[in-house]
Amino acid sequence: MAAELTKILGQPVAVDNKPGAGGNLGGAEAARAAPDGYTLFMSTSGIQAINPFLYAKMPFDPNKELAAVAPLVSLNNVLVLHPSVPAKSVKEVIDLAKKEPGKWTYASSGNGTSIHMSGAMFTQMTATNLLHIPYKGSGPAVTDLLGGQVHMMFDNIPSSLPHIKAGKLRALATTGAKRDPALPDLPTLAEAGIRGYESGVWFGLMVPAATPREIVMRLNAAAVQATKAPDFIKRMTDLGYNIIPGTPDDMAQAIQTELKRWGPIVKASGAKID
Repeated sequence: MAAELTKILGQPVAVDNKPGAGGNLGGAEAARAAPDGYTLFMSTSGIQAINPFLYAKMPFDPNKELAAVAPLVSLNNVLVLHPSVPAKSVKEVIDLAKKEPGKWTYASSGNGTSIHMSGAMFTQMTATNLLHIPYKGSGPAVTDLLGGQVHMMFDNIPSSLPHIKAGKLRALATTGAKRDPALPDLPTLAEAGIRGYESGVWFGLMVPAATPREIVMRLNAAAVQATKAPDFIKRMTDLGYNIIPGTPDDMAQAIQTELKRWGPIVKASGAKID
């Protein structure tokens, strides 16, 4: 996005990575920046709608101190199993989990991540007891899944796609509202029998809340134009992302939908980070 915005806006757009606390550190810094359109924040549905319920002490309020500019891309997760697990369908996973509660494990990239919450939504909606094993990132979690140390994972599609294609992981279903273009032959979890299941993550640009509307709309126009660039489209689709440009109001509405969806799931999961 930075590369395309540099061309469109005619000035360099530099990326300043600020990892930590599930995106909260970078978000808090962006929220405190001057509201002049020169500081943008790449946020996610997780930062906006999971973190407020997950973190006991938020360093800022992402939904009051930041303003939506444009949704950009979304990403579904995929339920993948180690080939040793004797299940060839979502129904068979549910049957296994009900037959031997607490025996079957699912890995995640950490407490409160979209991967963990996809699993928490699964166990809540199916009334099953799968044991959650959190890791520090998707990489080590997938490594242990490939080695058979854990049984399954609701992984981000780009992370697991090469292993699915190589036959090292068995993919059963994707987590979005519709089938994913990266894995079109797989049903969604809703199609596989879990009615109403929908989970994933999207990314979008935000600015400090006091940024004037005309600046927000100029940045929105540039961002939407950037999502149509052939290089951007190829880069994102090759990685398994779906491109979802829209208005600031579209993004604000999506945030409200996510807050309603994830509040009860985070609370029911018992996940909490100090």
